[in-house]
Amino acid sequence: MTDSRAGKPLWGAYECLAMALGLGTLALGCLIWLPFAMLLHPLLPRRIGQPLGRFVARIGFRGYLGVLSALCACRFDLDELDQLRDAGPLVLAANHPSLLDAVLVLARVPNTVCVMKADLMDNLLFGAAARLARFIRNDAPLAMTLDAGEELDRGARLLIFPEGTRTTAFPVDPCLATAGLIARRSQVPVQALLIEFSTPYLGKHWPLFRRPTLPLRCRIRLGRRFNPPQDVAAFAAELESHFRAELGPPWPSTVARPACSRARNAH
Repeated sequence: MTDSRAGKPLWGAYECLAMALGLGTLALGCLIWLPFAMLLHPLLPRRIGQPLGRFVARIGFRGYLGVLSALCACRFDLDELDQLRDAGPLVLAANHPSLLDAVLVLARVPNTVCVMKADLMDNLLFGAAARLARFIRNDAPLAMTLDAGEELDRGARLLIFPEGTRTTAFPVDPCLATAGLIARRSQVPVQALLIEFSTPYLGKHWPLFRRPTLPLRCRIRLGRRFNPPQDVAAFAAELESHFRAELGPPWPSTVARPACSRARNAH
């Protein structure tokens, strides 16, 4: 495929600048909050530290998305997430096309706890903030399930990516049973979140410092809300089938179809 930007060197330079600005803003925000999170985590009781950590994460991510929208030619359609603010405890099961997925959800849905990879929880840049917010590690299945159940019992929303990692074979990889297992144990519904990007930016096969194709468009839709399952293996297959039906055919290996075209095809 011919790169349509080949004859637009200034636009290519802007894409590189936008990438540096976007990544730099995120890193700077994390560095500013890092010493406070490291200090407050051992000092504050959970009843104070946890909501504070989640509030700062939500406000910080909202500001970050504002920078991306204002300066980096990114367009985010996240309005449907606002319907979840007063929905009570839910397991939010989302497909996982990009590193930005958790940021998008956490920025709009209050009191959301994220199931995170253990290496991110141990990461110098992100770990202290994640621990203060009491996000959940994914490296110990039993502890993860118990911690998730406790958060749901407290009324939180639990964000989990059933694929287990970022998507490698679009539109979705096989779903694991974890979301269904947590929902069955806690007897809370599972709300599917459908995340669509105009390109697979920061996906599994998109290097961190590869420049984006701008403008970047992202949309999150509310999918089906499932009752707590009885058969978690059957539920994982049903959830995967729902993602495939709603997200459409696989993306080409080099570039994704625009989200707007997928939305038109769904009608």
